[in-house]
Amino acid sequence: MTLPPLATLRAFEAAARKASFALAAQELGMTATAVSQHVRNLEAWLGVALFERHARGVRLTPAGSEFGNTVSSSLRQIASGAERIRRGHDRMTVRLASLPSVVAHFLTPRLPRFRALHPEIQVSISYSGAQHKGAADLTIGHGITFGENAVALFSAETRPTCSPGYIANAGPFNDEASLLDAELLHDDTETAWQNWFAAAELSSTYGTGPIFADFNLLVTALKAGQGIGLCPTVLFREEIAKGQLAVLFDRAADTDKHYWLIQSEDISTAAKTLADWLVVEARQNSF
Repeated sequence: MTLPPLATLRAFEAAARKASFALAAQELGMTATAVSQHVRNLEAWLGVALFERHARGVRLTPAGSEFGNTVSSSLRQIASGAERIRRGHDRMTVRLASLPSVVAHFLTPRLPRFRALHPEIQVSISYSGAQHKGAADLTIGHGITFGENAVALFSAETRPTCSPGYIANAGPFNDEASLLDAELLHDDTETAWQNWFAAAELSSTYGTGPIFADFNLLVTALKAGQGIGLCPTVLFREEIAKGQLAVLFDRAADTDKHYWLIQSEDISTAAKTLADWLVVEARQNSF
């Protein structure tokens, strides 16, 4: 492998990024003259001019701009790899940000199996949200789409769901119109119920039930028999199978939404291992 002198690459990358020999010198702790000499040595080695020099400073040539992108990308990869090694045992920690409902009903029952398969990997779980953006290796989010680095885990379709106790006290609910007089519980906003009634071609005020900012609080209210909520049927499959919750009608809201697994740009081997395992778990278990 034939490489230019590494010192010249470091000086050139800083000068290209800063568009200034003086600013590059400040960053690297050397003189502007030294930076200029490193760049001249690199230009001599390559046989091509990387900068246009003029009275007001320097400007990258087309070749310099192309080579600058290549060097910057390569140095970032080296720095990232070095940081993972430097952190030692921390390199095996995977930071996973997720919605609390997914942690409770999908992740928690399955994590012991992952730990048994990969005891060397520690999973650090936090809530997903704007304040955690960019801080996690993997994120589980909810919505219509999340871009190129996202994989759909399972459907987020919601259906009218309540406890058997609520059916006994407030039912029967023999048809969709019977929900017009029910106590409707809302997750964050009334929009989901609005869409559900519109799809059923029913006119309603969508109830006066409480609005819960945290979906897990809504589920607690449902299990306590306080009303009917729109729940992601797939996510609550176990509670439905055990008879803790009952789905009243098959008509769904949020049919265009999924739960997504989003991978960070610079994903570690450990995080990729967890990501692949989560996708397999979701699909093997009919999520």
